[in-house]
Amino acid sequence: MITDRPITTGRLTVNHAEIEGRTGEPVVLVHGNVSSGVFWHPTMADLPDRYRPLAPDLRGFGGTEPLPVDATRGLRDHSEDLLSYLRALDLGPVHLVGWSMGGGVALQLLRDHPEAVRSLTLVNPVSPYGFGGTHGVDGKLNSPDGAGSGAGSAAPEFVRLLGEGELGAESPFAPRSVLDTAYVSAPLAEPDRYVAAMLTTRTGEDHYPGDSRPSDAWPGSAPGGRGVLNSMAPVHFRIDDLELVEPKPPILWIRGSADVIVSDTSLFDLAHLGAIGAIPGWPGADTCPAQPMVAQTRAVLDRYAAAGGRVREVVVEGAGHSVHLERPKEFLAALVETLDGA
Repeated sequence: MITDRPITTGRLTVNHAEIEGRTGEPVVLVHGNVSSGVFWHPTMADLPDRYRPLAPDLRGFGGTEPLPVDATRGLRDHSEDLLSYLRALDLGPVHLVGWSMGGGVALQLLRDHPEAVRSLTLVNPVSPYGFGGTHGVDGKLNSPDGAGSGAGSAAPEFVRLLGEGELGAESPFAPRSVLDTAYVSAPLAEPDRYVAAMLTTRTGEDHYPGDSRPSDAWPGSAPGGRGVLNSMAPVHFRIDDLELVEPKPPILWIRGSADVIVSDTSLFDLAHLGAIGAIPGWPGADTCPAQPMVAQTRAVLDRYAAAGGRVREVVVEGAGHSVHLERPKEFLAALVETLDGA
């Protein structure tokens, strides 16, 4: 049975899900943006008994203490929270699994504390060069101030409905609609618990989406220094040198081919939306090209492999942003193979 309980760490009080009485090698499952550990419950239930699955909520999500997010540190508020959680439970090196934004948190933890990671699984992860505002496989900024990324890229109507706890799907910006059309490639059979998990997101300038500031560059806004989306802006979050870590745990990169969030043609990248005419005033590909998110991740992981690390990429055809929910058998097979081989 999966139960939630609070854990007091050296940084904050973390709510986490676990299976009562389960022991074994710890597998720590890190959720993505606008979600919570609830998105990992099916994976937790399906993991073999020799593994101990744990799903903490990140700050500002689920039942974890909603401390403000200092975006100028990139994703380090989250990764250092996660490290303090691992230490509070005295887990030692863990199998770390990160989905979407959680993949970025996991990458940051690996970069800063590789000794804490036994294996790393990235599930449709945010690019190591952040979300929005860059181009090329080396993640060059489209504008020095990061215009096109951060809190200003959030749809105001989505933020409003999220903050109001909207349960319906009358608006295309309602959390349920976004779950059905962006988180997955086809609606889930039992979406209610995931919508409820999305609605635990704390909103505001210190949380989701964060603050923004005006920019002279298109589309007119640049990331501020507070909140979740700014913590993934490329002016704050960037991992150029993952290949330098020692030791180098094995990495599984698993993604859905139909992902519309983390993609080389992401429907959440303002530059790509400008290119297809969905946002007016786009200055063109020479000035503001779309972000090749998948290609950027591959470039960073290729360097890791060239430096002696083990990397395996698994593409699940037809799956969207949430491979673990959409294609659980394929996901679990790839995950367990990685865990067993670490």
